Amino acid sequence: MSQETTHGLPPKRMLESRAVKASIVLPPDTNNHNTMFGGKVMSYIDDIAAISAMRHCRQRVVTASTDSVDFLHPIKNGDSICLESFVTWTHKTSMEVFVKVTAEDLMTGSREICATAFLTFVALDPDNRPIVVPPVYPESEEEKFLHESAPARAEIRRERRSNSRELAQKFVCKKPWEV
Repeated sequence: MSQETTHGLPPKRMLESRAVKASIVLPPDTNNHNTMFGGKVMSYIDDIAAISAMRHCRQRVVTASTDSVDFLHPIKNGDSICLESFVTWTHKTSMEVFVKVTAEDLMTGSREICATAFLTFVALDPDNRPIVVPPVYPESEEEKFLHESAPARAEIRRERRSNSRELAQKFVCKKPWEV
């Protein structure tokens, strides 16, 4: 990878934004199926993704979108949950972050990838205006796969956002007591 700059900033390795968070799933984290609340997993995902985004740009960030959170396997009470995230792609002021969620049965050592997600963050200056972020470059095969497939996800994201805006225009914001 050449060390050319984009928008005046040198590129950074994906590894520099990598973040890992682990905890044990306890009864208050679970639903009536004795599995972890999906909303709690989503909160963990947003939290770790924000850390990766801030590590990459060294600026404050805001979540712009969550493309998807795909729950693949339940996470049970007593399991360890481990989240790993890193920036996979950048645009001028935005960053795509990949998050992988793994559960481990601490008694057997069995591990499964339980969820994956892509989120987009925008870096903000002190006046809460978008600010340019450094480009990112991949090194491992996993990173190259995610980096090369990112422009297609970005296009889907643009289309979805356009559709969301169109849908929002069809609804009028009313007070709950108005008909």
